[in-house]
Amino acid sequence: MSVLQGKKVLLGITAGIAAYKTASLVRLFIKSGAEVKVVMTPASKDFITPLTLSTLSKNPVHSTFYDQEDENELWNNHVELGLWADIMLIAPATANTLSKMTKGTCDNLLLATYLSAKCPVYFAPAMDLDMYKHPSTKKSLDSLQSFGNIMIPATSGELASGLVGEGRMAEPEDIVSFIESDIISKLPLKGKKLLLTAGPTYEAIDPVRFIGNHSSGKMGFEIAKAAATLGAEVFLVSGPSHQYVKHSLINRINVTSAQEMYDACHKHFKEVDIAVLSAAVADYRPKNVADQKIKKKDASLVIELEPTKDILKSLGAIKEEQLLIGFALETNDEVCNAKKKITSKNLDAIVLNSLRDKGAGFAGDTNKITIIGSDLKETTYPLKSKKEVAKDIINEIIKRLSNK
Repeated sequence: MSVLQGKKVLLGITAGIAAYKTASLVRLFIKSGAEVKVVMTPASKDFITPLTLSTLSKNPVHSTFYDQEDENELWNNHVELGLWADIMLIAPATANTLSKMTKGTCDNLLLATYLSAKCPVYFAPAMDLDMYKHPSTKKSLDSLQSFGNIMIPATSGELASGLVGEGRMAEPEDIVSFIESDIISKLPLKGKKLLLTAGPTYEAIDPVRFIGNHSSGKMGFEIAKAAATLGAEVFLVSGPSHQYVKHSLINRINVTSAQEMYDACHKHFKEVDIAVLSAAVADYRPKNVADQKIKKKDASLVIELEPTKDILKSLGAIKEEQLLIGFALETNDEVCNAKKKITSKNLDAIVLNSLRDKGAGFAGDTNKITIIGSDLKETTYPLKSKKEVAKDIINEIIKRLSNK
């Protein structure tokens, strides 16, 4: 999954021959999971048609403040467009447009939208060799970057004039890659490794039956997505779960039993910066597992159980610089029991939820949590979707990392 997944990309197109490449650019953004809207300068329509771009983006293309042929048409709100975007890209960015952007000239919809944008603005210069080398162009490029805009450098190659040299707009694939890399480099968890457990464990009784619980793994998988979205490399140790995730930074490790989860956690714990153990691990397992399916009899069946290894406590015992966060699902004396676990298991924090809270617990799409730190201070959150809860947990992790 690309870091552009779910992003709103506003593509501004100016009147350069490289505008023909923007059809491929739109398709690459769409393929990355982004939503795309296009704003064109009027003159850029001589190089590529709005119909092509609207078809590819599945959104109307805007080039003027209002439709001059329809007196009842509402104006195209440049402020609304600028605020809509998570990312604005001007490609190609001609010498004329770069100069206007520098001076704050606002004589078309694209420039008005640029001045209204609150998001990061990328620009990909495209012009002929002598224009690119001209001192006025260099001044424009330097000024725009001093404003906080991000330049995607032009490349060398054959230009429209027939000359060969610098000034060629970066290829669409390279533009998308540049933006992705730039976003990743600025993510708060970039370079961090996170160990995460999710889902239930199944403890075998015989080859057919097992002891388990109702955990779906939804909470853990949402935490994995939230962490990876912010740049963390995630080792997701999952018990049996139908949840699905695809992200280049998430390495899913499937396990079944508590012992398998224990082994996987200890294998990776020393190399990570953060460990979040959200899995519902079985506390007990059958002491003896039958080799054959146990046949039903009229008499009652007694299964002797023994404790499983406490994964969280074992990691707390060997913790060095890692941030270790546990989960507690309680049904009574919730806060008191959770605070005891912080001390007994050497945790930096614990995420508490109670089965007595409506909308919290296993299988559902919502959760209600309280985060308790090692200082025993409590932060309680209202009922939210598990996706939003995951963001709260990750934000708490980022805050704690900055304080370490």
